[in-house]
Amino acid sequence: MRLKYSRHCDVLVVGSGIAGIMAALAAAVAGRSVILASSGPVFSGSSFYPGTWGLGLIGPENEADQEDLVQSILEVGCGMADEAMVRAFVAGIAPAIEGVKAMGVQLKAAADQNQKDFIPCFDRKHRSWNGLLFDSMRQVFSRKMEESGVEQLPGCELLQLIKTDGRVSGAVVCCGKELTAIRCGALVLATGGYGGLFRDRLTTDDVAGAGQWLALEAGAELVNLEFMQMMPGYLNPCRKTIFNEKTFRYTRLTGPDGRDILENEPDRQALLECRSTHGPFTSRLISRRVDLAMVKAAQAAPEQGVTVTYGPEIRENTPEFVRTYFDWLWEKKHLTMDDPVQIAPFAHAANGGVRIDPNGFTGVPGLFACGEVTGGMHGADRIGGLSTANGLVFGRKAGESAAAFAAAQPVPRADGPVEFDARIIPDQAERRRRMQDVMSECGMVVRTGEALRQGMERLAQLADGCAFTEGDDATQIAASRRLWAQLHLAQAILSAQCMRTESRGSHYRADYPERNPAMERRILVRLEGSTARAAFEQNLAEERSEKQ
Repeated sequence: MRLKYSRHCDVLVVGSGIAGIMAALAAAVAGRSVILASSGPVFSGSSFYPGTWGLGLIGPENEADQEDLVQSILEVGCGMADEAMVRAFVAGIAPAIEGVKAMGVQLKAAADQNQKDFIPCFDRKHRSWNGLLFDSMRQVFSRKMEESGVEQLPGCELLQLIKTDGRVSGAVVCCGKELTAIRCGALVLATGGYGGLFRDRLTTDDVAGAGQWLALEAGAELVNLEFMQMMPGYLNPCRKTIFNEKTFRYTRLTGPDGRDILENEPDRQALLECRSTHGPFTSRLISRRVDLAMVKAAQAAPEQGVTVTYGPEIRENTPEFVRTYFDWLWEKKHLTMDDPVQIAPFAHAANGGVRIDPNGFTGVPGLFACGEVTGGMHGADRIGGLSTANGLVFGRKAGESAAAFAAAQPVPRADGPVEFDARIIPDQAERRRRMQDVMSECGMVVRTGEALRQGMERLAQLADGCAFTEGDDATQIAASRRLWAQLHLAQAILSAQCMRTESRGSHYRADYPERNPAMERRILVRLEGSTARAAFEQNLAEERSEKQ
């Protein structure tokens, strides 16, 4: 199929969560013409997930606290975070917070920030904590985009990156029910993580994972794909609501047989106290025994999971953070702490993705990236509140870098039409469902080499079995392209999980339950021909020795 260019701009930003919006605004402030495209509505993705009570935003308490936060991120990342990225990240947080304040975004401060519940997830001390208010962000960002002339294209899905003379120069998109091409001087990917690869997920449907594969096709690298946050979420009622981990220490957790899933643990309360300090699963703390017990119970009764009830202590002296959660839960879901709920592990946020430098550059001329589509600034585990900070900091950096690139190098001429392979996979919906089953069965909390190898075989069969037909239905073509990208990214993720024969942070191998110091190496994924290949980076310990 041949497509004509229908629009052109200096900077095309794809994805309209916090990172994408910050990138679009930064490029527009730099004087570039900007189009902001997103497969969902503007203000979408994980940044505006409706199943959570708000966005925490943390940063260093002051300049003296910056180095401590850097070291905490590196420690929590279990040797998998890129130190240069971490330092650029932390240095940019305070200016980013001041920037959104200057725009007029309302931040909610804690009444008593010294309560222990305001220590960020996985962190060791209090930081500067703020809550970003959804309504204020929408109002302020909408006004700023209108004032700066950012053209918004909601319902516009990215299908292919266009390259001219080795640089990214545009994109094929599906806007509504029409396939078209957009020409640009630079492109910023802000398409979010890959929660959409999983059946059991705490993400919106537009967090599909296609952006990572498209970046790989264009020549970028992926890093740390095996590290993904698995969070407890509601099965019933209000499915896919995120469970507040700060309440674990008050809970009784019962399985489908009505028995306490931790009844055989002599240090039961110590486990729950530890589990209350972090939201996602981690293999490096004793609290992993809580998650493993939840997994076992959920496997026994997938639709029932673990029933949560609260003891009287939570009502006697409810901490501010917990009270805020239950106030939101009543307002939005009409649930109270007296209502029993069933929970289970869900796929949540990706710690890995497109490899970028501290300015958001992917290594492919004209292609920049920011937000959860990227990796490097986080490691095997991620401190709570840094996802939002990541979007603010690297969104601005990527937008500024893309604007500078577009200004220095004129938009390539586009004299002819764009060649696009517009084919349809008739059973794409069923194949996507089966792919999501594979990922939820093989790549969630508990992983084994045998299950991962079987999962990769099943995914390869799904990909190899795709029967393509010709057609002109744009929505079906888009869904088929998305599936193709998802199938191949899913294989790359399971491949990385299979290669890491140890347990480290969010990655847990039941057949290799301990951390192996010899595996302190990041796994990179590159495209060789049409096949994604995962390989270990140079051993980081040797790299540090060489520097010394």
